[in-house]
Amino acid sequence: VQLVESGGGSVQAGGSLRLSCVGSGYNFSMHCMGWFRQAPGKEREGVATIDPYGISRYADSVKGRFAISKDNAGNTLYLQMNALKFEDTAMYYCAARSTYDCPPSPGGYKDWGQGTQVTVS
Repeated sequence: VQLVESGGGSVQAGGSLRLSCVGSGYNFSMHCMGWFRQAPGKEREGVATIDPYGISRYADSVKGRFAISKDNAGNTLYLQMNALKFEDTAMYYCAARSTYDCPPSPGGYKDWGQGTQVTVS
């Protein structure tokens, strides 16, 4: 099984990016999927999760600006990030959990991608 993120980059404040995560060996219709991020010197934190039913949840810091979605057939998870702020700068990771509940904290996930860097200036 493997998770591979892409789509990170450098963007000016107020700009947008779309992250993707392709999962090999996963059934997205039966997995909880999530996006997490870790800034230098800080702990990894939850950004957004989406459960097998498509119900999504967001950290307060990104509500109204970010949108998580998935393509079950394509085994791809997305994170559309709009109105980016300097404080969104971090390494972004996707994670999977083979349950129907999606805990908001990273400790509840054991499968992780390698991350993609997002830098907002």
